Amino acid sequence: MLTRFIVAAALIAVSTGAGLAQDVEKGATVFKKCMPCHKIGAGATNLVGPELDGLDGRKSGSAPNFNYSDANKNSGIVWNETTFKEYIKDPRAKIPNTKMIFAGIKNEQEINDLWAYLKQFDAEGNIKK
Repeated sequence: MLTRFIVAAALIAVSTGAGLAQDVEKGATVFKKCMPCHKIGAGATNLVGPELDGLDGRKSGSAPNFNYSDANKNSGIVWNETTFKEYIKDPRAKIPNTKMIFAGIKNEQEINDLWAYLKQFDAEGNIKK
């Protein structure tokens, strides 16, 4: 009986995405979808979109020298795993009237991997230790 319960709990976790591991290397590959507009890492600069160094914990609309939409600046969002994962699925749904024109990433594993990749960079573009 206990074995059946454990198996059932494992199946529920997998089906809800609770068991999805994050893979930094795969996240670097997913980030290629973002590279036409964003940079990250040492020496990153703003492009069509802001540089993403130090994204984890950063207030939306606050990257230096980037001209954000009022919608983004006034969203009240502080980027963390939850807010990023909601946003990247459909940016215009999360922040209506944002300038970001991107259909989003729907694959949960890709989103997890991308977050793992992004959160490793501090505000100076160095990989956190």
